Amino acid sequence: MTEEDRRNLDELGASVVRYALEEECWGLRPRVPLSSWPPFYSIARSGFLLGCESDILLLLLPIESPSTNVGCCNYKCSCRSNSSPNQDIGSFSIDASCPSEIRSANHYVILDLFSCELNSVFGAVQFSWINLSRNLLLAYQSFGVVYGDLSTSPLYVYTSTFVGKLQNHQNEDAIFGAFSLIFWTLTLIPLLKYVFILLSADDNGEGGTFALYSLLCRHGRFSLLPNQQAADEELSAYKYGPSTQVVASSPLKRFLEKHKRLRTALLLVVLFGACMVIGDGVLTSAISVLSAVSGLQVTEGKLTDGEVLLIACVILVGLFALQHCGTHRVAFMFAPIVIIWLISIFSIGLYNTIHWNPKILHAFSPYYIIKFFRETGKDGWISLGGILLSITGTEAMFADLGHFTALSIRLAFAFVIYPCLVVQYMGQAAFLSKNPGSIGRSFYDSIPDPVFWPVFVIATLAAIVGSQAIITATFSIIKQCHALGCFPRVKVVHTSKHIYGQIYIPEINWILMILSLAITIGFRDTTLIGNAYGIACMTVMFVTTCLMALVIIFVWQRSYLLAAAFLLFFGFIEGVYLSASLMKVPQGGWVPLVLSFIFMVIMYIWHYGTRQKYNFDLHNKVSLKWLLGLGPSLGIVRVPGIGLIYSELATGVPSIFSHFVTNLPAFHKVLVFVCVKSVPVPFVSPEERYLIGRICPRPYRMYRCIVRYGYKDIQRDNGDFENQLIQSIAEFIQMEAVEPQFSSSESSSLDGRMAVISTRMVQSSSSLIVSEQEDYGMSTTIQSSKSTTLQSLRSAYDDENPQIRRRQVRFHLPPNPGMDPSVREELMDLIQAKEAGVAYIMGHSYVKARRSSSFLKKLVIDIGYSFLRKNCRGPSVALNIPHISLIEVGMIYYV
Repeated sequence: MTEEDRRNLDELGASVVRYALEEECWGLRPRVPLSSWPPFYSIARSGFLLGCESDILLLLLPIESPSTNVGCCNYKCSCRSNSSPNQDIGSFSIDASCPSEIRSANHYVILDLFSCELNSVFGAVQFSWINLSRNLLLAYQSFGVVYGDLSTSPLYVYTSTFVGKLQNHQNEDAIFGAFSLIFWTLTLIPLLKYVFILLSADDNGEGGTFALYSLLCRHGRFSLLPNQQAADEELSAYKYGPSTQVVASSPLKRFLEKHKRLRTALLLVVLFGACMVIGDGVLTSAISVLSAVSGLQVTEGKLTDGEVLLIACVILVGLFALQHCGTHRVAFMFAPIVIIWLISIFSIGLYNTIHWNPKILHAFSPYYIIKFFRETGKDGWISLGGILLSITGTEAMFADLGHFTALSIRLAFAFVIYPCLVVQYMGQAAFLSKNPGSIGRSFYDSIPDPVFWPVFVIATLAAIVGSQAIITATFSIIKQCHALGCFPRVKVVHTSKHIYGQIYIPEINWILMILSLAITIGFRDTTLIGNAYGIACMTVMFVTTCLMALVIIFVWQRSYLLAAAFLLFFGFIEGVYLSASLMKVPQGGWVPLVLSFIFMVIMYIWHYGTRQKYNFDLHNKVSLKWLLGLGPSLGIVRVPGIGLIYSELATGVPSIFSHFVTNLPAFHKVLVFVCVKSVPVPFVSPEERYLIGRICPRPYRMYRCIVRYGYKDIQRDNGDFENQLIQSIAEFIQMEAVEPQFSSSESSSLDGRMAVISTRMVQSSSSLIVSEQEDYGMSTTIQSSKSTTLQSLRSAYDDENPQIRRRQVRFHLPPNPGMDPSVREELMDLIQAKEAGVAYIMGHSYVKARRSSSFLKKLVIDIGYSFLRKNCRGPSVALNIPHISLIEVGMIYYV
């Protein structure tokens, strides 16, 4: 949640709650005066807020009245005894971690802030209905995001299946066998594997291959991410799932942890699956749009192939050109389009089944699969490359789990998607059994003439929706690869202020568009594109199956036998499909392999170069003994101000610091070493994001701040980092003076001792008094600076940007006579340094291979890695560092 979202939530919550309580419109009286309540967002994070999904925002509200009619619902508020502090309230428990206002209250109600309705918290039946309605609403929304690709597969499955030598088997038995294969494939993989098993293997509600890898990294030492710390294991998201405390570590786990090459291979498998998803993003758009537009050739005034190709290209260009607007602007159209599409294909399938050949119902029996292979032999096995297209898009059910709930996705698939697809494929098979000559245009030929044009329009729109879903997923995959240190820094644009995670990456978008157009123009045939598409989809599923087998052992802590059964059963099915699709590598199947190879090379080069650079920093840290020997002044001039030194090191002092003071013997009075790093969890809550510590004894005024992000977290520029940092350090200084574990502050072994400073603690703390004002001019900023050069620079900057509105924040010490004098002195130094100005110091590094390195290493580092670093976003831009306050220290890394 961004700072702007918090402010909006504060305003909404404050207005509704104050109206409800001050006006006493429901006869409710608050237990504590409203004036003493912390900000509404703090209340929400403390346990008052029950849920914020879709249009439901529930607030647990402690009240004083013993019995009250609640709104128009006519529910009575029941009493709760404090004798049972962990008594369950609906599906929420009150424990010692909740604020005292909640723990001491005897009565509660639920306030829906959007509808201004109050409901009894003890109304279990009504609460269950709220949960069910929320999941039904999410299930409705999932149609437009998750199932667009899967639901458009009937456009091309039969056409791609009956090609090549299988054209000699276009008879009723072969068509019945093909439908039986499609039915059992849909039943075993999407329904059984994904809906019933895989959706349970979520990571804090997130899904996809990265979620499985994250779970494995937290339950075993498999991670290759640098600068990991024991403090990361204390994150609330880190402890998600079964307990990691295992009595005896399994031999397989010890074997994997011992060999780094195996852990590297595991990461490569995950990245290979990610690269195949990127290939999906290219191929889905091409095959979906081209298949939909090809329906124009069925009409009486048939268009030529060139004209159909031109229309498809125009739609593709428009699709990618509109990505910068964000899916949220047209999201309200997506779900209705897919639902109308599903109703259409269900109705057409049911009509064709009754009208053409009701005997197709017999094909539900797996006997027809045996009969199919007995008749077609090797040709039938190769045709599996077309059958598997019926489950393309299945991975989206798991990958997009974070935007919905497992129950909502299960409801949508089991009760709507699955029956609609089965009936449609059954109807097409019934039609083709009597019209085998229409296999090349099976879907559009099976549409009754009166409804052809409406279905064609809906099919085209559904194809665009399906393409949109996988493009958005591709942006998310690239973001996650970057968080793992496996992809260069790219520009990430947030397309929605309200929907978290909707992003747009311009460079990737245009690359996808060029590749999609190249494939569409180059192949001009949905069958050839389908061959490539099938390999990409089945590879992702096979990778997911392998990772899931490891999750069953290490995360779920089940037996090896169960994991082996899962791997053998689903691995065998997917392996057969994958082997059949690999036979079509010469007929277009090489495309995803080439694309994956290119992206894998980019990822490997970036990951290898980044690791080498980090290892150089790690082995060239500045000695703490050297710093302590210099004394508090460090042997240099300590000028007023705060210096934020950015480094990837989570411990120690980076070499850029010594490089800087060697060439310029002056530094700021307050030094903060900042490390922004990723941890193997999807999200890190704002309360746990900052780790604050001290590097040297108190007189040195040297601190460390570690900012932690999950692999799906978005680093937004809210312009308040400096102020949050100052408040967090001030809170740490006071905490250090009070708590016993920080009492030995004068010891020299200080580096590594950190404390989590939550934003809620900072907001409710009285360490500093904060005053704010908005300033359109430059006078205050210039006067606060001691340097005439900096004054002139800021003056010029203000002249160029006269309309920029800045928030001036000033800190003051509260009148507290009992404060320790040394603490007061340190806080005053911190405030004065903030008033003098903040400078950001970063290393401007050049990474080169050593002369003794091999030719391959020189090729990778000197050419590949250098090229990627020069053509990606700079670290200062990625970290939203103001350019006017940036100081770069040039360094050459010989790795």
